[in-house]
Amino acid sequence: MASVVDDDECSPLLPSSDVGVIVETQQVHKSRWWSIRVMYLTMFLSSVGFSIVVTSIWPYLQKIDPSADTSFLGWVIASYSLGQMVASPLFGLWSNYRPRREPLVVSISILVAASCLYGYVHVPASHNKYYMLISRALVGFGSGNVAVVRSYVAGATSLSERTGAMANISAFQAVGFILGPAFQAVFTLIGEEGVTFSAIALQVNMYTAPSLMGAFLGIVNIILIFAIFREHRVDDHGRHVGSLNYESEGTDPVRDGEEPVDLVAVISSNILFFIILFIFAIFETISTPLTMDMYAWTRTQAVFYNGIILAAIGVESVLVFITVKIVSKRTGERILLLGGLLTIWVGFFILLPWGNQYPSIQWRDIQNTTKHNSTFLVSSLSTSGNQTVEPVGCPATQAWCFYTPIIHLSQYITSDALIGLGYPVCSVMCYTLYSKVIGPKPQGVYMGWLTAAGSAARTLGPVFVSEIYTHLGPRWTFGIICGIITSSLMHLAAVYKRLIAFSVRYGKI
Repeated sequence: MASVVDDDECSPLLPSSDVGVIVETQQVHKSRWWSIRVMYLTMFLSSVGFSIVVTSIWPYLQKIDPSADTSFLGWVIASYSLGQMVASPLFGLWSNYRPRREPLVVSISILVAASCLYGYVHVPASHNKYYMLISRALVGFGSGNVAVVRSYVAGATSLSERTGAMANISAFQAVGFILGPAFQAVFTLIGEEGVTFSAIALQVNMYTAPSLMGAFLGIVNIILIFAIFREHRVDDHGRHVGSLNYESEGTDPVRDGEEPVDLVAVISSNILFFIILFIFAIFETISTPLTMDMYAWTRTQAVFYNGIILAAIGVESVLVFITVKIVSKRTGERILLLGGLLTIWVGFFILLPWGNQYPSIQWRDIQNTTKHNSTFLVSSLSTSGNQTVEPVGCPATQAWCFYTPIIHLSQYITSDALIGLGYPVCSVMCYTLYSKVIGPKPQGVYMGWLTAAGSAARTLGPVFVSEIYTHLGPRWTFGIICGIITSSLMHLAAVYKRLIAFSVRYGKI
């Protein structure tokens, strides 16, 4: 990751454009960038803690509570984002008035405790699915520190440094998403039974080991925040600005004017970010159930193969983040945001089912030896006794399985590649434009609201897709998504000229 960050740090902002004014000393510059690096690492560890269980939630939920269906899966995944939506503005407001170390340490501590709870959700005799729901909501609440991380980096970088720094945050986040599913794929070697420690009622298996690893990484993160992190805030020129949570290191604070932020641009950025996160949350939620339905994968196969696919998308995303830092200097952020949305639209359009090949039908407790027919053949089938093999295929309870063509594996992989290309571009451009629109003002609350908008999208997206997918199938699901992306493109075109930096709007740069 050294090449990702070096470009932004090799040219310290020591001389100001004003002759004779020193922006910062070499020591302060070094301290500022080491603190920013800790924020990169915080985002990376938070990302690993989340993604390390994403591909295994559905099979684990089925294992601990057979009464759970795909609709409840949507609520479990959404609970993470609901917790983050509630916490983000609170932690953002906290970080505006108190040292950022406080909300960071408290939030990560909550995340560690919730990860441990996830490892014990199989222990209660009943209502296990609700314990999983609570644990994921608390993990999301602890992840509300994303607003603190991004607001700190936005406030600790000059205008010329910010696009690169925001891209670096997203790159480290993507690396976390790479290693998370990759670790989960490795943990499948432990198996569903694993090892049980009776003294503490802990079962370490392919489902609980990832969450326990996430708790360990959280503890490491807390240690690094106490050891290395320091407060810094600079204006768009790189001059240190005094604030309540800035620890002076010998530089004179420079105060900016009180010009208002463009609220239309702020609200529009939140709307666009909501849509981007909404459609990506749908993509995350649907991957495991979709592949189990379409390709008759077992729970273990779905976790393993989707882990590999998500890891590959993560590698692609890192390459995109590195490229975006270079390309944005030539094209600007707005055109890249537009291109990213178009790429995502193509990715979901490709997922629309077509052809005359249909998925295998799953009949629970019934041996399915027939091929798909257009008529409903439930009454003609007879039971075959107890079934010892895990049932696979598209469940007969989903009526669309009988008339919706299969989504070919080549379609699925091509779509993954395109979404993996478009989403990171949209994400980093939206964050960068938002931070530039706000300018040098304290960004904790603003970033809290942006993160809350994304969390609301991650809350509604899984619930939406679980209901639509379960009852209407992939054709309606992906068709509606294409319509949503089209509306976002029209909205972006309408506000395109207002998405400019605060300092550019008021003629300071």
